[in-house]
Amino acid sequence: MDFNDTPEEAAYRSQVRTWLEANAPKKRDGSDPEGGDSMAASKAWQAKKAAAGYACITWPKEWGGQGGTPVQNVIFGQEEAKYPIPPNPFQIGLGMCVPTVMTFADDETKKRFVGPALRGEEIWSQLFSEPSGGSDVAASRTKAERVPDGSGDWLINGQKVWTTGAQFSDYGIVIVRTNPDVPKHKGLTMFWLDLKDPGVEVKPIHQMSGGSGFNEVFFTDVRVKDSQRLGAEGEGWKVSLVTLMNERLAVGGATGAGWSQFLETARNTPGLDGASALQDQAVREKLADWYVQAEGLKHTRNRTMTALSRGQTPGPESSIGKIVSAVQMQELANTAIEMLDQYGIINDGDLAPQDAAFHWSLMFAPGLRIAGGTDEILRNIIAERVLGLPGDIRVDKDVAFKDMPTGR
Repeated sequence: MDFNDTPEEAAYRSQVRTWLEANAPKKRDGSDPEGGDSMAASKAWQAKKAAAGYACITWPKEWGGQGGTPVQNVIFGQEEAKYPIPPNPFQIGLGMCVPTVMTFADDETKKRFVGPALRGEEIWSQLFSEPSGGSDVAASRTKAERVPDGSGDWLINGQKVWTTGAQFSDYGIVIVRTNPDVPKHKGLTMFWLDLKDPGVEVKPIHQMSGGSGFNEVFFTDVRVKDSQRLGAEGEGWKVSLVTLMNERLAVGGATGAGWSQFLETARNTPGLDGASALQDQAVREKLADWYVQAEGLKHTRNRTMTALSRGQTPGPESSIGKIVSAVQMQELANTAIEMLDQYGIINDGDLAPQDAAFHWSLMFAPGLRIAGGTDEILRNIIAERVLGLPGDIRVDKDVAFKDMPTGR
């Protein structure tokens, strides 16, 4: 593991810093993260990055990128994070959906969608999870059937859930069941579709954090052309693996208040005996654990950066980041709220410590432990693909999807 930039990387970091200092916002606009003003700011910042080639650094120059290296992309992300930039509603689209389109779509489709997505003019969502399937993407029951008029078109009917950003997205990629007579991994097909189609109904899910970032999405006779198919018919699982591989890199660890914010708050919060809560042995033990975990995550990311710098592709160990950071986020926030005692009920950024960051983390963390792969799924990935332990017994592996029990 090498903690230092190479001379070339150091030069690139200096270039990025110079551009950000001249172009990045210096303070937040104070608008609602889910409001229209914020979206306008996000699109303006995305367009500015795209014009300078920083929107998708690793993409080929003909698609608006720099043809740069993954580690250059990491460097830009590290430096950009130092500024109060607007929310990023493009992460899923540019990190997962559009790369899938670029890999499997025809040239006409790529020319139509890649540029507008890169510039922030159009937003994409990933439509995978379903109420009956959870994290089992291959258990999809949303179906697509050929229209019997000889056109080759398809009709999609069904439901997806936990779709991030669908309420403001223009397009999406969707995994559907096209053949129920084969095992579940073999009867899937992926399409792209217009989320403004009248047959698509998006219902935001109100979260206990106060936001509505997730959605239910219903499809009623949504007609799509066969040219909207991504990959071969029945090969949707292989296509989805490309999307999910990108997800491990696009969706990083948890944000929110960390050990340093907890340390500052504990130092300024009275404990049981009137002294600082930081003097409490139990508090100090937890703080030490979180610090060690944070350092472990930092060095895990450094390993990823080293692999990228050497031209290697990070493996399934990328799953470690979210499972550790999301659990830590929940435990740290819960401890902080308890430490604040009666003041812990004050969920007001103008009055609560750390601008109510602990309250936000407490409400957001449970969802994060589900989104992007549940704790259980990630543990299986780490156990089987990192540690080499025996895989789970999968009794439905060779059963036709139509013959699988449904619980009804």
